[in-house]
Amino acid sequence: MKRSFIREILESIDEETISFAGGLPSEKLFPIKDLQKASNKIMSQQKVFQYGLSNGIKQLRAKIAQEYTNDGFTTNEDEILITTGSQQAMYIIAKYFESKDITIEEPSYLGAMNIFRLNHLNMKGIKLENDGVHISDFKKSFKETKLAYLIPDFQNPYTSTYSNKKREQIAKIVKKQNGILIEDSPYTQLFFDKKPNSISSQIPNNSFHLGSFSKTLVPSLRIGWIRASKELIDSLMIIKESIDLHSCGISQYILDEYLNDRKKYEKHLQDIRDDYKQKADYFCKMLDKHLPSFKYKKPKGGMFIYGGFENIDSFELVQKCIKQKVVFVPGNQFYINKQTNGEIRFNFTHSSFEDIKKGIKLIAKCL
Repeated sequence: MKRSFIREILESIDEETISFAGGLPSEKLFPIKDLQKASNKIMSQQKVFQYGLSNGIKQLRAKIAQEYTNDGFTTNEDEILITTGSQQAMYIIAKYFESKDITIEEPSYLGAMNIFRLNHLNMKGIKLENDGVHISDFKKSFKETKLAYLIPDFQNPYTSTYSNKKREQIAKIVKKQNGILIEDSPYTQLFFDKKPNSISSQIPNNSFHLGSFSKTLVPSLRIGWIRASKELIDSLMIIKESIDLHSCGISQYILDEYLNDRKKYEKHLQDIRDDYKQKADYFCKMLDKHLPSFKYKKPKGGMFIYGGFENIDSFELVQKCIKQKVVFVPGNQFYINKQTNGEIRFNFTHSSFEDIKKGIKLIAKCL
């Protein structure tokens, strides 16, 4: 099994390289002073340094549960499992379903696909459209697998957002087959206009809903979570305990203290949305001007722009671009069989406006 292409790229480039590759949030938006304040406040408490509960500290789980309830998805703290990032959440679930068949979107998130391979899950790819997976193909596949992994909100890498109609159709299919949906939602809060409703809220006993603070706060805290029925959470706890007993307690207490000021966090989220929308608009403007042959659909949120060229191998193109100090992720990395294509995923959130313009112009010179 090979390492993630994206992680290898990030390790091989230098500070002079303009990177549109990783899904990195903007560092200038990190609420450093507020996190420092929260850290200072909790560091005098002895309990912060002790072993904690395997499912996470209760007050943080309660805060996350309350957010679901506020959105109309009734949840309590026993239906939340704190994980070391949502990447660990996916690993725990994949281990639980080890060696099973699983229905996934194509293209799909590279990190999840690697985890599924590691745990010997047999992936069945379904074509992804602008409003979600192809429903008849999903229905046929899910009838056999009874297990699916989807990213309905600002999908990574494709950037599509599922329509309400398809969300309802998928929920009905999952419920009818009494299967399980793994709904990965790290970008849900990064909407430009409207926050989508989860599919899991329609099938609370047949779903794992994954969330993370890595995209909305800071990645290095490594705090994610799984929302599921208590019965399912209890089943995952055995795996979680065997991996690390519990996720970092200090990170959890810092985050819990920070979230006590809900208004400040809401303002922080809005600042991110405003900044990312400006970046997305500008990135699209530069694509239209300097790479007019690149066809894409403008995202409604999230962190990426996805599209493609005709008659160009984007994997060969990125090798040329690396030499010119600009990188992106070729689309073949997001397919099960990694077939050659002209598709590209660009990250727009981490780069400055100046680097966005410069980077796209460098790519144009490599065509």
